[in-house]
Order: sequence, then C-alpha cells, then structure tokens
Amino acid sequence: MQAAIAIAVFVTAYVVIASEKVHRTKVALAGAAAMLLLHITDAETAFYAEDTGVDWNVVFLLLGMMVIVSVLRRTGVFEYVAIWAAKRARGRPYRLMVMLVVITASASALLDNVTTVLLIAPVTFLVCERLGLDVVPYLIAEVMASNIGGTATLIGDPPNIIIAGRGGLTFNDFLLHLAPLVVLLVAAFCLLCRWLFRHAFRYDGDRAAEVTALEEREAVTDRPLLVQSLTVLAVVIAAFVLHPVLHYEPSVVALLGAGLLVAATKVTTEEALEEVEWSTPVFFAGLFVMVGGLVETGVIGAISEAAADATRGRPEFATMLLLWGSAGLSAIVDNIPYVATMSPIVADLVHVPGTGGQVLWWALALGADLGGNATAIGASANVVVLGIAARNGTPIGFWRFTKYGLAVTLAMVALATPYLWLRYLL
Repeated sequence: MQAAIAIAVFVTAYVVIASEKVHRTKVALAGAAAMLLLHITDAETAFYAEDTGVDWNVVFLLLGMMVIVSVLRRTGVFEYVAIWAAKRARGRPYRLMVMLVVITASASALLDNVTTVLLIAPVTFLVCERLGLDVVPYLIAEVMASNIGGTATLIGDPPNIIIAGRGGLTFNDFLLHLAPLVVLLVAAFCLLCRWLFRHAFRYDGDRAAEVTALEEREAVTDRPLLVQSLTVLAVVIAAFVLHPVLHYEPSVVALLGAGLLVAATKVTTEEALEEVEWSTPVFFAGLFVMVGGLVETGVIGAISEAAADATRGRPEFATMLLLWGSAGLSAIVDNIPYVATMSPIVADLVHVPGTGGQVLWWALALGADLGGNATAIGASANVVVLGIAARNGTPIGFWRFTKYGLAVTLAMVALATPYLWLRYLL
C-alpha cells in the first residue's frame, strides 16, 4: 500500500513539474511534505540516511561553488572570458558553440559537471548578449556536454563516485575504459548540435565586428580580487582532482573554499550570498526526499532486482538492459539516487559467472550519465542550469529541454552500444 502511495506522489509531482504550471521547487517541496505527512518516510530517514535521504554532499557542493562564482562575478573575469571566446570564434555562432561545448566537456572531466556549469553559464550569458544570440540553445548544449564529458572520469559525474566506491574502481580505470568513448561522443555531439540548434546560428557581422574590436583585459574591474578568487578556485579544483589521495568530499572542499574566499577578501557575507540560486539546492532536497520514499518502500529496488534476475546467464542481454534501462530510468529520476540504489545489485551481478563481469559497471555508468541528459531533471547539472536561466530572465521550459535531451540521449547511448559490445562482449 505504501509503495503505491509513494508512486502516486512521485508521478503526480513529476507530471506537475512537466506541465510547468507550478515552479518545480514548490512541487518538490510539496511532494517531500506529502511523503513525510503520509509516513512514507520520516525525518530521520529523509535527513540522515545515506541511501534514502537528502544527499547533503550535492546540496553543500552547490552552495559552496555558488558562493565562489558569486565572488568571481564581481571581478569581471566572466566578461573577459566571454570576449576572448567570441573573438576566437570570430563571432560565428556555430563555431562558438563548438568551442563552449569542448571547453565544458573537458572541464567536466576534471571537475564535477555541476561545478563546471556554474562557472561556464555566466560566460555564456555575456557572450550571447554581446553577439545578439539566443542563449538557451547554448546553455542546453553546455549542460549536455557537461554530462557527456563528466562520464570520462571518476570525479566527473557524481554517479561515477558511487560506482567507484561500490566496484572498487580507480580514477585510471575510468580513464582507460570510458575516456576513449567520451572523446568520440563529444565529437559526435558537436556534429549533432549543428542540426539540433540550426535555427539559432544567425551571424550578425556588425555585432561580431564590435566584439572583435574589444580589448578583453579592460573587462577586469578588480584585479586584486581576481587574483585572490582564482587562487582559491585553483586550490579547490586541485582538491577535487586529488580526492582519491586527500579523501575530502567535494562538498567539504567547496564549503572550505567559499569560507576562505569570503574571509580573505573585502566581499561581505551578504554580498557573497545575495546571488546564490537558493531555489536550486532546495529543489534538490525535495527531490531527494521523494526519490528516497520510492527507495524506502522498495519500488526502485524491486524494479532493479527484477531486471537483474532476468539477465543472469546472459551477459550480452544483461549489459544492454543495464545500459538502456539505466538511461531510461535516469531520465525519470535523478541519476544520483538511481545509481545509489542500483549499484549494490550490480556489485552482486559482477561476481556471478555468466553475467558479464566488470562491463556491467561501465554499462551502468554510461546509461546513468548519458541518460541524465534526457529530461530537465535527469541530472544535477540540468537543474542547476535551469535555475540560473530562470534567475537571469530566460527560463528554459521542461519540454523545450526534453525535446533536445531525448534526441541527444538516444544518439549517445546508441553510440555507446557498439562500443561495449565490440570491446567487452565479443
């Protein structure tokens, strides 16, 4: 009975979010409240349980990086990068998109994808404003590039960290097995963008000439603050990359970096916090509680176990079902709680003869990471970018994102299928 109620609450919330009639944060909070009110979950489970509660690592990672970005924005560095990018692209819209996609994908392999989009989104707004371009296609392309690029490394996408912990996999394992495919996927995505966003590539020669004539160095308004901010950001990025050695969670690193930056500079606490996208971490908290209700009542576990039972003894079928099934489920629920639920089952399957072995981990990672592109709430980075867009007066609708996301997800997972088949199953 409780499982049916949990499904009803989640599906209702999802439909309302997709309808765009009510702000998604209100819906997520209402759904979380319903889960608590109907005793689907309780406060201890919702706020403290590692597998079925709010993932505070994600929430505080967002908060810390938003504070750092807020301080950086005051230096003029985003304007500098925007002018630099526009000049290198010579004002050509498609060339600019390819440049931003490659930068985003590359950065997402070294940072987590949420941090990457927090840094690249302000640049995108500025450069599109300079060139008179619609910013929405560029934001959508970047967030999808972040999810694709983040697939390449252990730290690039939060689900990969969960998979590495459960599977005993190293940073180099991800590089060896997934990075070659990701390079191919990024190249294919750049070509796909040419078709998907073809109506957005309108070249304005006059605006391009104006941007080309600008001197990017003049955009920097506070050099001492810029040096301080970039120093702290460099330390934070280094700590992210050295996570396997330092063993500090990304959320801890982000909060320490934000605190150090505010303490060491002339920026006040009020100024640092005023541009934080508060609705985004609150939305995540509500979403985690709702998905936790599905996990707590055994809904997601039952689906996963049924799929696992059906694949024993058939490694090819197991791999393909895990790849495509993960992509489909990650489009509906955030891929972080999905992977947290599925990884114990995969850990059992990996050690069962005739199920495919380690390839199952790569199928799970590819399905969850690439499937996160399918809908507006499929991955953390998607939600963050939609929040930034709404705050800047250019909201991205659920269905506008999803119509592109479904096409990209199908194309990327289709390319991943022969890679897994040829490299591991033959």
